[in-house]
Amino acid sequence: MSLSVIIITKNEAENLKLSLPQLKWCKDIVLVDDNSTDDTVKIAEAFGCRIFSRTFDGFGTQKQFAVSQTKFNWILNIDADEVMSDELVAEITNLNLESSDISGYELPIRHVFLDKIFRHGKEGRFYHLRLFNKLKGNFDNAKVHEKVHLKGEVKKLKNVILHYSYKNLDHYFSKFNHYTSIGAIKLREKGRSRNLILTFASFPFYFIKHYFIYGNFMNGKAGLIWSYLNAWYHVVKYLKLHELNSKL
Repeated sequence: MSLSVIIITKNEAENLKLSLPQLKWCKDIVLVDDNSTDDTVKIAEAFGCRIFSRTFDGFGTQKQFAVSQTKFNWILNIDADEVMSDELVAEITNLNLESSDISGYELPIRHVFLDKIFRHGKEGRFYHLRLFNKLKGNFDNAKVHEKVHLKGEVKKLKNVILHYSYKNLDHYFSKFNHYTSIGAIKLREKGRSRNLILTFASFPFYFIKHYFIYGNFMNGKAGLIWSYLNAWYHVVKYLKLHELNSKL
């Protein structure tokens, strides 16, 4: 199959040991690395990846660069902490991409948190556009939560990618701090604001949303913890926005 995979990395050695074996069927794997200090590059080389070094300046632009280095028109975007299921590999390899009028495919992502595979609710199957024809579109310039913008029809595939987002709670909170800071900056750029009373009062709303509306109550103890932490994510993001706005 004439398809290129793109992966961006920063110290992802342990994750690559899981994700790359599921990509051995691909003819072209482009890995863009942000000055890793672990064995990321060594492991990628062992799997035959084509490796490019580029200092990270945002998810959108980093992935744009990765796409620009690919050999084929069809692009499969996989994060280093994601593992394709055998069923999804079979589903993709059975697609007739070259003669298709489809511009892209959304792939279902299944969240894994505290060693628990979330099989229920929104976290059990949320779709992202991960397989696309680069002649029909590309990533935007977003620093975080980047998206692919395509012209043409997009369809959904059936089988899942397992997303091993966090190794443990310590890893979660390191990302938590980073993403809440970026989120606050994006809100300020949009001219958003929220007073402190509303910020704190929003916690139960977000918890109910994640735990009940998104169905994480069906994902056991891990679903409860995930919902609680995500509610605080929104609170902290707006607290950081308040801090940024107070410095203007």
